[in-house]
Amino acid sequence: MIWVKKLVNEITVKTILNKHKKRDDLFLGNYTLNPYAGCPIGCIYCYTRGSKYGGNHGVKVAPKSNAVPILKKQLKNSIKRNKRGFIVLGSAADPYPSIEKEIKLTREILGTIKRYKFPVHILTKSTLVARDMDILKAINEVAILPPEFEDRLDGGVIVSFSLSTLDEKLAQIIEPGAPSPIERLETIQKYSSAGLKTGVINMPILPSLSDSEKEIKALVKASKNYGAHYVLYGGLTLYGDAPDDCKTLYFNFLKDNYPNLLLEYENLFNSIAPSKRYQNDLAVKFGKISNRYGINNRLI
Repeated sequence: MIWVKKLVNEITVKTILNKHKKRDDLFLGNYTLNPYAGCPIGCIYCYTRGSKYGGNHGVKVAPKSNAVPILKKQLKNSIKRNKRGFIVLGSAADPYPSIEKEIKLTREILGTIKRYKFPVHILTKSTLVARDMDILKAINEVAILPPEFEDRLDGGVIVSFSLSTLDEKLAQIIEPGAPSPIERLETIQKYSSAGLKTGVINMPILPSLSDSEKEIKALVKASKNYGAHYVLYGGLTLYGDAPDDCKTLYFNFLKDNYPNLLLEYENLFNSIAPSKRYQNDLAVKFGKISNRYGINNRLI
């Protein structure tokens, strides 16, 4: 594959389609696929920073230049083994970095997925995904669903947008490379109006910053108003003590912007996740609010 004017560095990979031992019940994925290495959004809370999943997940982006031919081989093998299932795009890095506008790697990958009739779930913060509505509509119509989903889903495409807060100023600090929350909601509306399954991933919910009843209510209400079919949610996790790890970055963010919350966070995060009590209270609160607005907290 030849990139336009060689604008970017590229890498080659031995595999592009990663199979789970068992299906991910949250995102329904049997496979994950990340067209790019690195993510330009720079979320300070990104779980891959310092975790076992991605280490130092920098903002420099490199396309996986041999992704399409490798994907073709892997999809053919999956079909031979009768291992068809949802492919989740963007599990570790957003599949729509700005360079995707020129090189269209993600779009080419979607074309390959359509050819082999696999269902797909896209996880993104980018509004660029609206460009590919045509090919996603086509996948939605031709994808062959696993038998357990045939009577539970209307099509083979799900598009989910990550939102950690509706606060524009806070979003600019914690996810500096992302479109504004309202722009993401407007893109949800486009997909919902087109008849495709779409919704919000409210992850991570930030203790004392986006976890109050008022803030959760505002996010759920906005999601519903913009046509979201679901709102998935999850708490904050913090990993690592190195300078570029998310725990270090997040605590530096607190020191600079919310020093009054430092002690609370130190007490709350005795491990990588908040206390069980906090998580249970959050689940009860989120469930009640979601029920009030008639929106699901699961994909199916």
